[in-house]
Amino acid sequence: MAKQPTESGIESLQEIDADLSSGREFIYWAARCFESSDIFYGHGTDNPLDEAVALVMHVLELPFGCPDELLDKRISSAEKARIHELASRRIEHREPLAYLLGEAWFAGLRFKADARALVPRSPIAELVEQGYEPWVDAESVTAVLDLCTGGGSIAIATALALPQAEVDAVDLSAEALALAAENVALHEVGQRVTLFEGDLFAPLRRKRYDIIVSNPPYVDAEDMAALPAEFRREPELGLAAGDDGLDIVHRILAEAPRYLADEGILIVEVGNSAPALEATYPQVEFTWLDFERGGDGIFLLTSDQLHAIAEK
Repeated sequence: MAKQPTESGIESLQEIDADLSSGREFIYWAARCFESSDIFYGHGTDNPLDEAVALVMHVLELPFGCPDELLDKRISSAEKARIHELASRRIEHREPLAYLLGEAWFAGLRFKADARALVPRSPIAELVEQGYEPWVDAESVTAVLDLCTGGGSIAIATALALPQAEVDAVDLSAEALALAAENVALHEVGQRVTLFEGDLFAPLRRKRYDIIVSNPPYVDAEDMAALPAEFRREPELGLAAGDDGLDIVHRILAEAPRYLADEGILIVEVGNSAPALEATYPQVEFTWLDFERGGDGIFLLTSDQLHAIAEK
């Protein structure tokens, strides 16, 4: 049996090579290593075993739900070395697994992922998979705007869920948009997803959208100071949003009425800054969305509600 990880870090490949031969054995080994470490989850998994499964399945190029016997086959020396390398980097350098693997999954779709943009993980994925129903008639949606698109996951998944819609996606970061362009090409949606570099609505034509959706920076100053190392690997531009975490959200609420269709909806993720938002806008009845797979801090407002805010 392979030895437990040492306090100073993960044991060497030579120490475990003779004891471990299959993908399943390496999954349990990696899970033990992760459990013994102080790594933080939150970029697609929330526990050591799922993190280990994702790592090993990626290296072995096996799909989730594959037959059990594939996990019990002897793996090559090169595969062992790659699993050991990635597990070591995950523990010793606290890199998010998505960056190590170069990919992340969102709304059932694979996206390229690296340090140019945040790892896609928003609960909004569940809403996208449902075609934004019951909040809109999915078949009638023709124009969608994704603000702070990052690597483009929300915009691209939306385009695939609503094949009749054109999707505009905006980000301030040229690096993030370069990654988004790669993902647009990966999913072959370049004719319906248009990327814009700029500050929120600034680069857009005056156009009305049926849905404006955004997962903007919303981490307040206190939470930024306490972020685990994994989150500090992500671009600060995509996280930090002032003392109360609402610097960007205030601007979205102020500017969105000029771009939202009369029957349109605005959906914005604010995470832990939700209490600050409600305290700042006590007159607004935010609709807070529920998700079967978990997640909170995402509100919905109608066009009428947005105009009411703008008029006060």
